[in-house]
Amino acid sequence: MKKLTILCLNLVSMAVLLAQNSNAQDYNRWNLPQGALMRLGKGNVLDVAWSPDRTRLATGGTAGIWLYDAETGTEISLITGHSFRVNAVAFSPDGLTLASGSRDDTVRLWDVATGEEKSILTGHRYDVEAVAFSPDGATVASGSRDGTVRVWDVESGQEQHRLINEKYTNEYSNPWVVSVAFSPDGATLASASRDSTVRVWDVATGEEKHTLTGHTHGVYSVAFSPDGATLASGSYDSTVRLWDVETGQEKYTLEGHSHWVYSVVFSPDGTTLASASRDSTVRVWDAETGHVKYTLTGHESRVRSVAYSQDGMSLASHTFDNTVRQWDVETGLEKGALRLEGHTSNVNSVVYSPDGKMLASGGSDRMVRLWNLETGQDVRTFAGHTRYIQSVAFSPDGLTLASGGGYRDDTVRLWEVETGHEKHILAGHSGTVESVAFSPDGLTLATAGGYRDSTVRVWDVTTGHEKHILTAHTNKVGTVAFSPDGLTLASAGGDSTVRLWDVATGQEIHTLTGYTRYIQSVAFSPDGRTLASADIGGTVRLWDVATWHEKNTLTGENFWSLAFSPDGMTLATGSPYKAVWLWDVATGQNIRALTGHTDPINSVAYSPGGKTLASASYDGTILLWDVSSRAALQPLAADFDGDGTVGFTDFLQFAAQYGLSWGDAGYDARFDLDGDGEVGSADLWIFQKSFGRGG
Repeated sequence: MKKLTILCLNLVSMAVLLAQNSNAQDYNRWNLPQGALMRLGKGNVLDVAWSPDRTRLATGGTAGIWLYDAETGTEISLITGHSFRVNAVAFSPDGLTLASGSRDDTVRLWDVATGEEKSILTGHRYDVEAVAFSPDGATVASGSRDGTVRVWDVESGQEQHRLINEKYTNEYSNPWVVSVAFSPDGATLASASRDSTVRVWDVATGEEKHTLTGHTHGVYSVAFSPDGATLASGSYDSTVRLWDVETGQEKYTLEGHSHWVYSVVFSPDGTTLASASRDSTVRVWDAETGHVKYTLTGHESRVRSVAYSQDGMSLASHTFDNTVRQWDVETGLEKGALRLEGHTSNVNSVVYSPDGKMLASGGSDRMVRLWNLETGQDVRTFAGHTRYIQSVAFSPDGLTLASGGGYRDDTVRLWEVETGHEKHILAGHSGTVESVAFSPDGLTLATAGGYRDSTVRVWDVTTGHEKHILTAHTNKVGTVAFSPDGLTLASAGGDSTVRLWDVATGQEIHTLTGYTRYIQSVAFSPDGRTLASADIGGTVRLWDVATWHEKNTLTGENFWSLAFSPDGMTLATGSPYKAVWLWDVATGQNIRALTGHTDPINSVAYSPGGKTLASASYDGTILLWDVSSRAALQPLAADFDGDGTVGFTDFLQFAAQYGLSWGDAGYDARFDLDGDGEVGSADLWIFQKSFGRGG
């Protein structure tokens, strides 16, 4: 019986472990927007907070709020709900509640155990940059770009105080508040501002007690000593300053950092102060004398935040490259590093492999990443670019990847997909390489030169030698595309023209005009009969390749990228308004808006079978969308009265909301069709495209 019991316990333990591992492997499918199949990458990280017991890490960023096991780095959950990026996160003193501040102008309170939203605190007019709980957890403070600090009652969600510097009467000129901190007794609140000041407030009355001046640039962080007698501030002026809280007088100026100071924190016993800087170091200071005790080095990028453990024996620091390092406070030696894998910077370009099993992406982290679409894992990285990557493309046989470098890199690199080895570096452009494209036979590569260049270059893929330099454009070239037969190359850019070239000779054969804005993208239809071109003014033109006459015009707000479906029936466009739009090529009608990104969309690409669409965004993620059924793509988001048709009654309800935004009385998020926090012109355009449609 005892053996049976032990066996059963072992089986239960194994089941739990397998469930946890399965759950951890499946994080790229957590809390997806409607219609999305998978999320690749975890987004840009903007803030990090440790739970009071230091067992959990919360990161706020463009994908939402990620919760991690602080020891292993394993993903625990993803909390979503903000319509824009999360700028700040903070745990309540008991660790049960998490506060977040967002670019959508709201503060939200979350149940840490369940991820459920407890309340939305509205009132700020612009981005919420900082949040902090009072020591008793009953109050939360927030700082915003609107120049105010607001104090909220956690239980009721009601605003208790609005703290603002009275000399600023124009709300649009108020300096950003980027950090807030409560004193240990909860009676005093400090706020740091981009106007180079620190302000000290009485929490009970909301009255300003002191304005601390001395910093010569914006103040990024404030922290109270454990006894509440001293306040530390870190600034863009590369200094840390210590202030007497009672008198408001400066005690010390701590100099040593060579760049901005992002974060300051006192040790639990108040004897030392740690500061994190853009110079990639953490400095530990004697809080009594102001002398530096030692400097912690080893980080490879800017150190964003720093925190002491509860016992004061360890120090943790977090960098912009998403590495968390732990240090022994006594010796100053590193104890270990934890890498929060999967985070990426802005994703600028995305492309499917020819067999549809892999996806390649390039972005601001200087890496080309290769993703396995069955597992959602980042399986290989291609490193070598010295700046951000602007464009990527697979060769038709899937064996080679091409990538174009950003400003001050100016190179094109060819990679062996199987090994990740660099095959060739193609040098010749003198500015950003905005676009790369392989010919259908894979033997030729075309590249577009951006700022300070304005050329199109044609390369022999086998040798890496330049075949043609095409110089007719008079401004940066943003995009290139080969026709399906490989005989013609299209290019477009800042001179508002689309130019067609004979690939064999390099001669220009036609120029398409009619635009007045920068043309961001061009693409040939799969049958080669149509060329689509999109400009940043919101116009897509469809051209008849046989005659080069315009066939149709699609109009919207703004387009940064476009792609034809493999059957040529649908055109996808990526927008800076965080939506992917699907269009019926034959009729020019909008079919659907795919929403879920929190930042502009740089690139869209169809899978070879056409059942999935990938979108890459500034938010540091790639979303894969199910676009397999056109019948299911009718947009009824604007059917506000629920009668199955978007009609006049819906228009009257929409008109009543027009111009309202987060924090305004009566604001209803249903009418914010693009999810940007206000009901404006972009939402009106979406409504117009839906008007008259039925389910």
